[in-house]
Amino acid sequence: QVQLVESGGGLVQAGGSLRLSCAASGRIFSINAMGWYRQAPGKQRELVAAVRSGGSTNYADSVKGRFTISRDSARNTVDLQMNSLKPEDTAVYYCNVQRYASSVNYYTDYWGQGTQVTVSS
Repeated sequence: QVQLVESGGGLVQAGGSLRLSCAASGRIFSINAMGWYRQAPGKQRELVAAVRSGGSTNYADSVKGRFTISRDSARNTVDLQMNSLKPEDTAVYYCNVQRYASSVNYYTDYWGQGTQVTVSS
């Protein structure tokens, strides 16, 4: 299993910044991607940003140019720097680690407990 511990959420005014951190432990191997998702009240969970094992990244259109994801493979951490925050960024943010078992072509997702980010207007 993989255990994920998130930190860094909180309350910030619009235009401010926050940095989320996620530390992974346990069976850290065959990692396909690490990333952050978010879920606002009444909405589905959505991808915010992810970084793949080869280093490529992808971002939701709504956060491009404002958020930056970074991964430290040696420390098994993934961070999300969030700048120019908007009220619509308010959500619970979840760390995600995806493992890939090539022998059976199967992906497994692991999730953190979530951290609240609230942006006031």
